[in-house]
Formats: sequence, C-alpha cells, structure tokens
Amino acid sequence: MADNNIGMILDVTPGDHEGFERHLLEGMGHRVEVCHGPGVGDHTYCPLLEEGTCELVNAAHGVVFKLDLDDDYHRRILERYQQTLPADMPIAAAVRPGQEQTHAELLDRVYVWSHTPTAAELDGFAALVEAADKTRPDTTT
Repeated sequence: MADNNIGMILDVTPGDHEGFERHLLEGMGHRVEVCHGPGVGDHTYCPLLEEGTCELVNAAHGVVFKLDLDDDYHRRILERYQQTLPADMPIAAAVRPGQEQTHAELLDRVYVWSHTPTAAELDGFAALVEAADKTRPDTTT
C-alpha cells in the first residue's frame, strides 16, 4: 500500500503497456498515477500542451516518461514538462537505444534509461523524488 506522505510519481507510458513501472513502484510503497499519452482512447491530445495545464502533472512530484521521442508531439510533451515542473523535480525517460544521442539536448536534465528500467533503478529514481520533496520549501502554509 502506498504511503500517502510520498509524492506522486507520474508514469507516462504508452497505452499498450500495463505500467511495469507502476506495479514495481507501488509495490515499494510509492504512489503512482499513469497517463497513457495522446492518441489512446479518448486522449487524442495532451492537455498540458493544448490547454496549458494538466491535473496529473500539477500533482506530480516526479515523472517517468516512456513515450516515443521520434514523435515530434511526444518531444514537445517532454519539453513542456521540463518548462513547467520545478528544476529540482526528477524526470526520467526510458528511450529506445540511440535516442539518448539523437535527442541529447532535450534529455539534458533528464535521467535516461536506454532499456526497460530495473526495479533498483526505479527505486533509486523514487528515492530522488523523496529527496527533492524533503528539500523543497513547503508552500502549503
């Protein structure tokens, strides 16, 4: 069961994936929400790009991104995350081999996996999210 004191991790994964990351992270006690990205079911666009805001992104304390960086719209989504989220908020991207070089500039401040992340890598990422939460000033008071 997820600890409600841990910030939510947004798992942005294609609709044909069942959220491998989600199951592992939740099993480790982390809260996870999944966004299957544009083009799936009723989600033909990204509200962050098209409307300027997204409830899931607004609630996130970290993002695991698995959309295809060879798709211009998907690159724009990742770029908007970087523009919208605080600079100290961890973002990780699981990319296809070679995309880490092709899109190096876009991935500059992103943790990059050119393979399916392991449980240890996901737990390490979640630890970065928790550490960022602890060092970020509390703005709720």
